[in-house]
Amino acid sequence: REVIRHTDDLKIEALTIYAFSTENWNRSKEEVAALMQLILDFFKSEIDELDEKNVRILILGEKDVFPQKQREVLIEAENRSAKNTGLTLNICLNYGGRAEIVRAAELYARDVAEGKATGELTEGKLSKYMYSADIPDPELIIRPGGEYRLSNFLLWQCAYSEFYYTDTLWPDFTPEELDEAIAAFNSRDRRFGGVKT
Repeated sequence: REVIRHTDDLKIEALTIYAFSTENWNRSKEEVAALMQLILDFFKSEIDELDEKNVRILILGEKDVFPQKQREVLIEAENRSAKNTGLTLNICLNYGGRAEIVRAAELYARDVAEGKATGELTEGKLSKYMYSADIPDPELIIRPGGEYRLSNFLLWQCAYSEFYYTDTLWPDFTPEELDEAIAAFNSRDRRFGGVKT
């Protein structure tokens, strides 16, 4: 909550949180049930403030597989905040980077078969079929918990993202640590594959 509020205060355009991956369904029934309850609890306690602060909520991932209550809450949050123009809060739920790319390819192939898509497939065209179609690629990805892997997160979108690693677990990550990550990002020389002149 504090990090979301701080991100909004900093006028950052978008924040993406990896909340529940496609692989998380393999956890114990008890843990999955607890995570499902967290979804309900979060939106019940936070949606009013997020909407009041002009935050737009987007769910990245396949919503259809969630239980009905959770699915309805997610759809309601997206619909309620759809016209908001402040921070875009992307919440990855039942999300996997590889699954997203496969889904995009399938949607594109369907459109080709139906005559809705023509010409050579380009990165730009395929990007429009991603969950993140209307969202800029992330400039900074913060990897908490002392891990050094992507964990199937935004594989398509992170081609030129800067990475910041911290041992702090995500639930303990503070606004001050976000400031440190942003300061480290701002000190880097981003060339996007080019040579510095």
